[in-house]
Amino acid sequence: MGGPDLHTHVALRLLLSYHGWLLETHGVMSSPTKTWLALVRIFSGRHPMLFSYQRSLPRQPVPAVQDTVRKYLESVRPVLCEEDFEWISALAREFLKLQASLLQWYLQLKYWWASNYVSDWWEEFVYLRSRNSLMVNSNYYMMAARAGNAVHALLLYRHRLNRQEIFPTLLMGMRPLCSAQYEKIFNTTRIPGVHRDHIHHLRDSRHVAVFHRGRFFRVGTHSQSGLLSPRALEQQFQRILDDPSPACPHEEHLAALTAAPRDMWAQVRKSLKTQAEEALEAVEGAAFFVSLDSEPAGDAAGDTPEPSGDSAASLDAYAHALLAGRGHDRWFDKSFSLIIFSNGKLGLSVEHAWADCPISGHMWEFTLATECFQLGYSADGHCKGHPDPSLPQPQRLHWDLPDKIHLSISLALRGAQALAENIDCHVFPFSHFGKSFIKRCHLSSDSFIQTALQLAHFRDRGRFCLTYESAMTRLFLEGRTETVRSCTREACSFVRAMEHQEKTDPQCLALFRLAVDKHQALLKAAMSGQGVDRHLFALYIVSQFLRLQSPFLDQVHSEQWQLATSQIPVQQMHLFDIHNYPDYVSSGGGFGPADEHGYGVSYIFTGEDTITFHISSKKSSTRTDSHRLGQHIRDALLDVAALFQEGQHLKRRA
Repeated sequence: MGGPDLHTHVALRLLLSYHGWLLETHGVMSSPTKTWLALVRIFSGRHPMLFSYQRSLPRQPVPAVQDTVRKYLESVRPVLCEEDFEWISALAREFLKLQASLLQWYLQLKYWWASNYVSDWWEEFVYLRSRNSLMVNSNYYMMAARAGNAVHALLLYRHRLNRQEIFPTLLMGMRPLCSAQYEKIFNTTRIPGVHRDHIHHLRDSRHVAVFHRGRFFRVGTHSQSGLLSPRALEQQFQRILDDPSPACPHEEHLAALTAAPRDMWAQVRKSLKTQAEEALEAVEGAAFFVSLDSEPAGDAAGDTPEPSGDSAASLDAYAHALLAGRGHDRWFDKSFSLIIFSNGKLGLSVEHAWADCPISGHMWEFTLATECFQLGYSADGHCKGHPDPSLPQPQRLHWDLPDKIHLSISLALRGAQALAENIDCHVFPFSHFGKSFIKRCHLSSDSFIQTALQLAHFRDRGRFCLTYESAMTRLFLEGRTETVRSCTREACSFVRAMEHQEKTDPQCLALFRLAVDKHQALLKAAMSGQGVDRHLFALYIVSQFLRLQSPFLDQVHSEQWQLATSQIPVQQMHLFDIHNYPDYVSSGGGFGPADEHGYGVSYIFTGEDTITFHISSKKSSTRTDSHRLGQHIRDALLDVAALFQEGQHLKRRA
């Protein structure tokens, strides 16, 4: 059915191994690339389905170890003093001489038998073996605003996913990305273990788990005639809201266990499984988790369709509520939780181990567009359609909680609340200019923002730091992410020029263009499997398996990312008219900082003229302040734009 058949997937795999198109100047296409595009079109078939290309995707290559070490040293040069750089260079030389060839040999061996030489280890060691709380450390959030339609839209997406009716993502409209991560969006839970967690995925689930005022419910999603209508789902949620029964002792705070350190939760879950197996299975076996918050999103209980009309403080509180909640009102183990606030706003909290942000983002775009524009609402504000009085009441879940669990719940709640209170979220839409202005400057929008972020961070902290930007490697089978190390020598030269009173605007602009070009080269290398970090990570894992000590790899592994960044892509522009309905675009989402004294920064281009930023940091750090960095980002963007003829009307640098 659609896509390449048995006779063509080998030819298509050879074609998809070509990456020359990535390296070409934007807007220019060479003859080989034109020929390649035509052949890909021929071999792809007319109507590819979501998983049509999986057998044809090439495997992620293992880069040459000398190249990786050289690129690594180049990336740390700007953030190290002379003495420290000499020291790490000596460690690198020793590594290349003593351990590199053996470790590389094992990776080459794995390349031949595994689907992807790094992704399974990445999932295992970065996510599943981490013993830290999932809250803030692993989960991320997405913003949006309505329970019946939203749940129905999510289930419609699942139906299309099961039938492979979601069109595979194609770069340039032709180069397919790996779809493997879509398989675990729904019916999936991360189960805690004493030493490592595992991901539990069911083929199907006919219910959602709902949390409201400390009580848990099981709500069926289907009747004999199929998927429940939005109005019928709304009726079920209203029944829960109207149910006056109180939460049982300790039940109210039970979900705080999912925010506890994983070893502790794993031990407690064993008791829970014996004492309250049915309730636990209903939650872990749900299609997804729904939290009906009894409070409005943020500070304001306004009724704007999206947060774009809200005050800054309200947006910050809204982000905080999605990322952390109150520590006991999200089931952090579920692949995602849909959070619906009392003022109709909604959002997602997503567990990170099973997939990366573009996957849940794709689902979220579909949900928002379907909820607003396909399903819609009647004049009285209800979901369209009719209630179904014959539906059974939602099933209240009962937890028989033994006394020994009570103390664990109290401890988990205290830890979760401390984590939640320590996170500082700041969200702001920057609307002086956006993607259209950057296009007119003939530059990559992502590289423009990343270089401006270097200027903002330097002004904030007075120094340069290792910067993590997430790039996808889904050009390859089961590819996940790679790191773009955005703090380059070129970016640092530009920042110093901007802070040097004697440098003219043309000089600064020339250095800015060099920094943007360098970032683009790094991004393309990362996407085509020639990045630094996943290769070094895999070499480190092999060294641990072989008990082979490498001071160089130990040092690389211990590095802290004080600036962790990510762009949230808008992937389905065709779903609705973005110009006439800008309020209905997701405002993106965010994540916690990767370091105690660091920042987490994500951004999304909403429409042509707005960029929404999400910044997080720890209140316990005396060195960071999310609002302060936000102001530096605003100033840096205006100062960079003012270097261009197009942006002369914007604020000049002091």
